[in-house]
Amino acid sequence: MTLKSVIFDLDGTLVDTADDLGDSVSAALNQLGLPTHTIAEYISFVGNGTLMLVKRSLPENLRDDEALLNRAHELFCDHYAAHYLDKSRVYDGILEVVKALKDAGIKLYVLTNKPYQFASKIIEQCFPSGTFDLVGGSGQGFPRKPDPSYENHLIELSGVSKSETIHIGDSGTDIETAHNAGIKCIACTWGFRSRQSLIDAGADFIADEPREILEISGRLNSEL
Repeated sequence: MTLKSVIFDLDGTLVDTADDLGDSVSAALNQLGLPTHTIAEYISFVGNGTLMLVKRSLPENLRDDEALLNRAHELFCDHYAAHYLDKSRVYDGILEVVKALKDAGIKLYVLTNKPYQFASKIIEQCFPSGTFDLVGGSGQGFPRKPDPSYENHLIELSGVSKSETIHIGDSGTDIETAHNAGIKCIACTWGFRSRQSLIDAGADFIADEPREILEISGRLNSEL
């Protein structure tokens, strides 16, 4: 047995999208005459989809105003659709790691809480065609992570066992998703969460640099 399938998170794992996400939230808040936040603050709000990102960015006393939230999210989406790749970039070393995994015959998937319309475009423009077997995002009929439904669907599509599959992400949501699906998770410290928070969340493995994904995968292959 060998590692045969990898499910990647997108934001904070494959691509640094923080600036474009933050700028688009700020644009929406500015149009509504509401206070904005720093990029670091926006990063702390990321992880459960763009609607939750926008909700967490609203003043606390306005977060239950559904009409305002929906309008703010609409403005965010309008801005993000035009600016989602202004500053976003693939993390250094990720292209090489993904290529090595692909060349080894490992099936590669993306599973993100970002709306599919944005996730698919980012992957299409940042990675060579055919790199990933499937890109999964919100709005495709599955609950968002950490619900394991979409994760389990991808595992079923891959045709390999859960013991031959690993999830790679940068947040407690990713760790919880993997564990809910019954697979292990490599947590990445170059993303949007601290190393200690990933340890506290129960990460099975920690990667401080992208190349360590290959080292961990190699160790897993020898253990399977």
